[in-house]
Formats: sequence, C-alpha cells, structure tokens
Amino acid sequence: MKIYKYFITALIVAQFLSTGCGENKSRAIGNEDDIYIVADSVEYEKIEGALLTVFGKIIYTPQSENMFNLIRKNYSELEKVKKYKNVIIAAPINSSSLTSTYINSVLNKDVIKLVKEDSISIINKNDLWSKDQLVMFLSASTIEKLSQNILNNNEDLIYYFQKASDSRLKKSLYNPTYEDKLVEAKFLKNYNWLIYVQTDYKLALDKPEDNFIWLRRSPGSDMERWIFVHWIENSSPALLNSDSINAIRNRMTEKYFRTENDSAFVVINSEYRTSKEVNFNNKYAIMTQGLWNMSDGSMGGPFLSYTFYDESSKRLYMVDGSIYAPKYYKKLLIQQVDVILKSFLTGKEVSKDQKEMLFDELE
Repeated sequence: MKIYKYFITALIVAQFLSTGCGENKSRAIGNEDDIYIVADSVEYEKIEGALLTVFGKIIYTPQSENMFNLIRKNYSELEKVKKYKNVIIAAPINSSSLTSTYINSVLNKDVIKLVKEDSISIINKNDLWSKDQLVMFLSASTIEKLSQNILNNNEDLIYYFQKASDSRLKKSLYNPTYEDKLVEAKFLKNYNWLIYVQTDYKLALDKPEDNFIWLRRSPGSDMERWIFVHWIENSSPALLNSDSINAIRNRMTEKYFRTENDSAFVVINSEYRTSKEVNFNNKYAIMTQGLWNMSDGSMGGPFLSYTFYDESSKRLYMVDGSIYAPKYYKKLLIQQVDVILKSFLTGKEVSKDQKEMLFDELE
C-alpha cells in the first residue's frame, strides 16, 4: 500500500485547496456506506468500472453486502451533495466538463501542475462543507490515466473512506455516559490491558485460568454482539500466522462458545476467511476476517479478529468480535465492533492519568 505517501501528499496539498471559511458548519448526513460522486455523465461512464471494482466489492456476512454504494450526481447538483458524509469529485484535469472546470477553480496552480504531471491524483479534504465529512478529489492528465490510477490505488481509496467512517463511529460510540469504567478498571488492574466497554455489554465470562474475557451485548436476542480478549503468556511472535491463529480461536470458542445443551460450539467457516497484515494501534498484527458457524450448522455470522505480539509483556493477544443478527444487514454492526476492538491498549500504553482515573472507580 502507498498510504504513507498519499497521507503526506494530502497534508501538502490541503493548503492549496481553496475552501470557504465558516465556523458554523452543520454535521454531515447520510449513510456511512454511501459515497456521492460528482462527475460528468460521459466521463463517469469511462471510470465507473474502476470505481465499482474498488468501492463495490462484495463482502459476505453471510448475506452479500456492498462495501460502499456509489451514487452519481451531476455537477449541477453539487450544492445538494455538500451535506453528505462521503463525497468524490472526479474528472480529468484537462477536460472541458463542468466538473473539470470546477476542480481547476478550487485547486491551487501548484497542485494542478502536479496533477497534470500525474504526480498526484488523490486530494483529500476533511470537513470541507460539513463537519465529519471527507471530500476526495480524483483527477489525472487524461480520463484513461484517471481510471488506471483508481485501480492502482484501490487500497488507499478504501482506507481513506474507511478511516473517516471509523472516526465518525468512534465519536458516537465512545460516550462517557454509556461507559462501564468499573469493568474497564478491573481489566486494567487484574490483567494489565484496557478496552472500551459500553454499558450495553455485559461481562459473560471471566476466566483467568485461561486468560479469557467474554463480553456480550443483547444475549439471546436477534441482534447479538460478542467481544472476547484472549492472551497467551510467555508467547512468541512465531504464532503470528494464519494456521496458529485459527487454531487458537477455534480452541477457545470450542471451549466457551457452546449451545446451552452443550451439543454444538462455534468454529471458523473455512470457506469464508481471510487474513492479512495490518497496523493495529501502531503494532504489527494479523487481522482475520470471515464467518463463524455452529459445529452443527444451526447458526452463524461474521467475525473480525486482531492478533499481535507485545514484546514488553511477552504476550500474544487476540482481540475478537462476532455478530449474530440473522434478520439484519451486518456490515455496519461489524464495523461498530471493529471500532471497539481498536480501543484496546496494553497496560504500558495506558497513560498515568487514565490509570489513576480508572483506579478511582475501584475505591
């Protein structure tokens, strides 16, 4: 991925983007997975395939759901588009379309020069017209080059919108009013790690003999969410491979995620599972994503797991979230769980002030 390069580029070019001033911006509206694309109809036809390849990927939860939904708008509808969370403005820099003319009018001449030279093609602006909004300008010297750049930078494009969406969800989820600080304090004191706990999540299992914690939301309902944390003492980074990770997860879910009559247990569905290297809170980690199901095939759903090795404590951590919501689309639910998983901190990463505040809850 070229995220680092484009992140630096975005910082450099942001100052060259002419934006209207104003402190009283309204908060952006719309669905998290809707992206509004302002583009000329003829030009859009030539880049639509590339955009759909990048943003229209299908994920299985186990229903098939689009990662993002693309909604094209003409330049004449720009004022209406300015209120939405996710916006793309796309056109070649040298065409005579209204969208291209607009891009030329808002970008500084130095940035336009870089675009014409195909040195950059992605210019991001946060909160351009509305709060918590990401507006992405996509441009290149030609329509063919623009289409190719979209494909070449597919991971970066997804990353930017996913990061913006996660940031919005984090603001809505991390609410002190609905935070169970007492449970958080117990985790930190007893196990030397911390994770954000919403009051809706109840501590279902605390098994210090197995270094296993299980949090459940709405148990027994048709929209249940599970989070577990498991760690292995005196471990090794050699376990950071998909086979070991899958074996560890299956071992823990077979032991603790069982039906009431003890006849079936949770296992990873081997047909729908992916693993990749990721940056998890500035730590190297393996992200495993896929589907779980009961061993008797009676139920299932999506899961997401991060596994990493902490050198300071010699622990291997697995931070895992699952969804059971058979009547609902689940992409947003798993994203909400993902945002909570990313709140996980080792004891060393928790600030002194935060520790003191949480330990006050225990007195």
